[in-house]
Amino acid sequence: MIDELRSKLQAEVERLNHEINFVLPKEIEKARAHGDLRENSEYKAALERQQFTQARVHHLRLRLSKLSGVSEKDIPRDRVGFGSRVSVQDLDTKINETYALTLGEFVEGGEEDGQEIQVSMASPLGKALLGCKKGETVSLALPVGKRRLKVTQILTVHDLAAGHRD
Repeated sequence: MIDELRSKLQAEVERLNHEINFVLPKEIEKARAHGDLRENSEYKAALERQQFTQARVHHLRLRLSKLSGVSEKDIPRDRVGFGSRVSVQDLDTKINETYALTLGEFVEGGEEDGQEIQVSMASPLGKALLGCKKGETVSLALPVGKRRLKVTQILTVHDLAAGHRD
């Protein structure tokens, strides 16, 4: 899972670097050929795209740097940790929910069926669930009020890598 994420980020960095080094310079040169740069919208758009792309590459490199500090062997096999899929039951509403714990900036959206909610480990919910075992109850205070959650199932990164999706 970590290697997949690392590969995905690296592929995006390579794609954006190609755009910065080859595509955008051609667009900027083409726009310069149109004349007066003060009123040249193509030129301004190309420069803005170049700035955005450079900022995105910088952000992705920071993400890759943080991800390099994560090792699958350091992730617990019996408790909630990075990449875990955690099913909980709200003890007050009896509603069941499933969360996927991620590093903050790696939140990308849930599974195709919409049953899983991506949660940053740095969020109040993520911090409360981190390190929990199946059957444990956690209480957390949120801006919308207090919640009491019982952990009903945990699939760790190791379980997911082995193909367990129960």
